[in-house]
Amino acid sequence: MSRKKISTTIYVTPEQDERLRLLHQRTKVPVAVYIREGIDLVLRQYGHLLPGQLPLASDSAVPQPSLDGKLTPQRPDRGDRAAGSESSVERAASAGATKA
Repeated sequence: MSRKKISTTIYVTPEQDERLRLLHQRTKVPVAVYIREGIDLVLRQYGHLLPGQLPLASDSAVPQPSLDGKLTPQRPDRGDRAAGSESSVERAASAGATKA
């Protein structure tokens, strides 16, 4: 399902433009998809700086015994995606590869 998008203007260097267009030519994925994917990566990386509700305690926050017998809290890594999930770029690239 596609979400409504807002039009905006960004400025990229000539080198970034050239590399994005080359990537588009090779994968047939629109440049806008790569730009949105990059924005998602930045927002994920700096999400801890954004306002929002603190997460509730979950099983991953419960201290687990380590090999030396000490309890260590298990924290999820914010940068990792769930196993098996693929980005919109990967989905679009694989869809373009099946059409060719």
